[in-house]
Amino acid sequence: MDLSWLLGHARVSFHHSKETITLASKSGKTALSDICKAVTPPCKLNPLLFNGHLHTAWTAVKAAGPPIIYKRHIFESDDSRFAGTFSVDFVAHKQAPEEDPTLPPRTTYFTEDEFANIGSDDTKPMLITLHGLSGGSHEIYLRHVLEPLVDQSEQGDWEAIVVNSRGCAMSKITTGILYNARATWDLRQTVKWCRKMYPNRPLYAIGYSLGANILTNYLGEEGDACELQAAVLCSNPWKLEVACRALQRTWLGLNVYSKTMGSSMKKLFAQHAEQVVTMGNIDPERVAKCTYLHEFDREIQCATWGYPTAYAYYRDASSADSVTAIRIPTFAIHAEDDPIAVDEAVPYEEIEQNPYVVMCSTSTGGHLSWFEVGGTRWFSKPVCFCVCGVGEQNADPMIGSEFPPEDGT
Repeated sequence: MDLSWLLGHARVSFHHSKETITLASKSGKTALSDICKAVTPPCKLNPLLFNGHLHTAWTAVKAAGPPIIYKRHIFESDDSRFAGTFSVDFVAHKQAPEEDPTLPPRTTYFTEDEFANIGSDDTKPMLITLHGLSGGSHEIYLRHVLEPLVDQSEQGDWEAIVVNSRGCAMSKITTGILYNARATWDLRQTVKWCRKMYPNRPLYAIGYSLGANILTNYLGEEGDACELQAAVLCSNPWKLEVACRALQRTWLGLNVYSKTMGSSMKKLFAQHAEQVVTMGNIDPERVAKCTYLHEFDREIQCATWGYPTAYAYYRDASSADSVTAIRIPTFAIHAEDDPIAVDEAVPYEEIEQNPYVVMCSTSTGGHLSWFEVGGTRWFSKPVCFCVCGVGEQNADPMIGSEFPPEDGT
């Protein structure tokens, strides 16, 4: 009998097509699946956290995390359909002399002069990050990934930014548009801006939870025209209707996870109610009576975007069907006991049909957790190693792929 789980050793599995794309470098060609497998270390987690609920709950008992410093800039949307502003936090190399109480810790605004000279011709790889539901650049799970990639001295190997969803991370909402699980427009504008301002930098992206769903939809929408070199998806809920119904099947799912997420979104709405109610037929009193996330989505997303039910919104915003349209190297990581991004919602068959996508699943780890002894998060290792590994291949000007037919088969 295999009792390795008693020591915190999780099973690691990989899911991909029989032949994934190959990436070329000076040392030769390497299959994407081989790169992902080579950079994924054994999954040795805290044995006291022996299931997904414990791992997920442990996120509430956390240390301060890596002290990443940011500079913020507010962008005006260039798409009139989604008018308003959104904030982007840039990893900075120097702590500001004074903190800004209107922003998250270690975050200050760019001065006009600083931002006017932000462009660069350097070739540093650049990581674009999307956080989870109601989160922001301050989240510990994303800072665990940024820390090993970004040396905050002037000689750092990577540059990085975090695109904050509208209203999140103490940003302001200037129109009635909050955000939803299909809100790819601000990411698209950010990628285009990065390509213009940093013409020589290879661009990468990573999304967490809801941010992973948004990123997957973006990758599918862009297809062959995608400006990113590669992407990573962490704890993607994939099929939102399936995940929502799974939460409602159990007491913990409904009264802990869905209720907690619903409360977070209600707080976010309360901060921006004056602006949000101008969009659609939104009743603040009905929103105040919401308890669970699906109730909040019914009152906000349906009224804002015209969906007849919350489940119609979930089906439209889900990213599972976008997987087959992805045309850049993509690495997904998932815990099979994730109580929020549930295993039954993972599009395994679609992933195994697309040679551009590789998924790593672990037998335990929870939602955005994977806690090791000492409090570090295991997932940051394969994520960082993967983007660096793919970047190493893509750094060669002779990069090439053995592209499959356009239908992805």
